[in-house]
Amino acid sequence: MKNPVSRTYDRLAAEGGITPDPVQKELASRLDALLGALADERTKSKKSPLGWLFSGGRRPEPVPGLYIWGPVGRGKTMLMDIFFQAAPNTRKRRAHFHDFMEDVHERIARFRQRLKAGEVEGDDPIKPVAHDIAEETRLLCFDEFAVNDIADAMILGRLFEKLFAEGVTLVATSNVPPDRLYENGLNRALFLPFIELINKSNAVFHLDAPHDYRLDKHGETPLYVTPPGEAADEILAAHFERLSGEVKGTAQQLSLHGRHLDVPEAAGGVARFSFHDLCERPLGSADYLKLAKTFHTIIVSGIPVMSPQTRNEAKRFINLIDTLYDQKIRFIASAEAEPDALWQGTSGAEAFEFQRTASRLTEMRSDAWPGEPSQRS
Repeated sequence: MKNPVSRTYDRLAAEGGITPDPVQKELASRLDALLGALADERTKSKKSPLGWLFSGGRRPEPVPGLYIWGPVGRGKTMLMDIFFQAAPNTRKRRAHFHDFMEDVHERIARFRQRLKAGEVEGDDPIKPVAHDIAEETRLLCFDEFAVNDIADAMILGRLFEKLFAEGVTLVATSNVPPDRLYENGLNRALFLPFIELINKSNAVFHLDAPHDYRLDKHGETPLYVTPPGEAADEILAAHFERLSGEVKGTAQQLSLHGRHLDVPEAAGGVARFSFHDLCERPLGSADYLKLAKTFHTIIVSGIPVMSPQTRNEAKRFINLIDTLYDQKIRFIASAEAEPDALWQGTSGAEAFEFQRTASRLTEMRSDAWPGEPSQRS
């Protein structure tokens, strides 16, 4: 089908599923053009799979990707959904950036183990790791590209220089332009070559649609309760019983990379935590993803208002919500404030990231999101 992203977008608009927006339509056209370029490159590769060997060892120029940025709720994820579904089925990968980097670090650790055992040669794991990823993936799509970790920041430039050289095409969505990635991060000067690489190897599209469409989905069902306290606890307990079929659950331990992740109370695919359990302990993306793969509903009590003084807890909370949202996990909570008032501060990366978190919490509190909970093993 020609122009599949635009056609699907127009169909959804005609059916009333979305409100047509000219900036979104322009992005749909850009994504269709990228699909066309990828299809052309795929055709060339099929006709001459070894042709690059006889041209001085040079691989064909990679297809330039697309970096899409803009405020929360403007349709970035929706258009990425349509694009990724329409993209050729072979060797494509879509991931949350945190999950991708966790995979990269695990590959680096495995390389070092093999190096120690004398199974491989060389002292730089980035090149073989990038090569392996490129062999598996020709189209790499990132949702919510945000760099917060110095370990990630220090390897991204070298990693993506080699990925692009291997012919990988990147499509990414973010709340900030490339020049603001890892803003105020430690040793940011060492990260600047990566920003230059992103700008050089990808077109940058600003999705500045004027309206946050997620606000249209706000429902009245009290899945997000303020303030915490006895009344809120009763509401959360009623949700737990309704969704799990049990008045009270039992404690569980989930195995994760040779250690245990404690779940204070769970039953029937529903888990209950306090904010302290999930965000005041040293948990990360892998822990939250494990919860998302295990339970269809997460209930959290006592979410406080956060500030620069509780930056670590705020970062974990942002990570938690991103993971649950991406995995379409139902989230029920009690909190000290409405979503857009949970962060007190105007500077730093958290101020921008909490805009996305607040918007996602607003969407997730609706009874219509994410539809019927899926059954998980």
